[in-house]
Amino acid sequence: MKMLKLGRSAALLLRPAANQPLVRFSSGPQQKHGTFYEFRTYNICPDQNAAFLKLTNEKIHLRTAHSELIGYWSVEYGGLNQVFHIWKYDSYRQRAGVRAALSQDPSWISDYISKAIPMLTSQDNEVTYLLPWTQLQRPPRDGGVYELVSFQMCPGGPAVWGNAFQAAITSHDAPGYGKLIGAFHNEFGLLNRVHALWWFDSADQRAESRHKAHTDARVVAAVRSSVVHLQSQISKLMFPCSFSPLK
Repeated sequence: MKMLKLGRSAALLLRPAANQPLVRFSSGPQQKHGTFYEFRTYNICPDQNAAFLKLTNEKIHLRTAHSELIGYWSVEYGGLNQVFHIWKYDSYRQRAGVRAALSQDPSWISDYISKAIPMLTSQDNEVTYLLPWTQLQRPPRDGGVYELVSFQMCPGGPAVWGNAFQAAITSHDAPGYGKLIGAFHNEFGLLNRVHALWWFDSADQRAESRHKAHTDARVVAAVRSSVVHLQSQISKLMFPCSFSPLK
């Protein structure tokens, strides 16, 4: 088979111009390790909320025997009768092994799952990675409240909005308007979605800090640069459960 030869003029048309950026299909910095965090959100029947939390408190050890729980929260504002929890996995193979082991664990099935599932109206999960510029942190002390802010960004990934988003988050974190526990980027679930998990002394301290941030010119400038890439956002204020590692 003969190769098709291009004329000089055709070849020049296909060659990128000197000042034209090459299109890259990578959406941002690649993950350097396999560790990911599974976000789980459960909606509970309104009349079963207290019973579900009591059962989970008593039986969570059956679940944590299989993999690492990062935190478990009850949502106070932004979602009624709802719990949110984060689980850490070193690889998809590990998670598959954990799920397989749980399905064969008679205590987990009989003492927890068989009782908990009828209390729920729905379940949702997302696979997330920590953004390269952040690490998972602990709060300065136990207690306080957590805020999970989820941002739906425009398509294109971190290559498009990553720097602006980082600047907006760090403009709040560095001056102490909140304690950033971690910033996460979705791999499965809604794409182009990022989450910031914050800690505050109290709901009132969070409100005061937010008002102060609105008067900080650096914060205002950073947010204005980031918001052009934003489609929507949602916030949940959460209290850690007594058995949550992050308290």
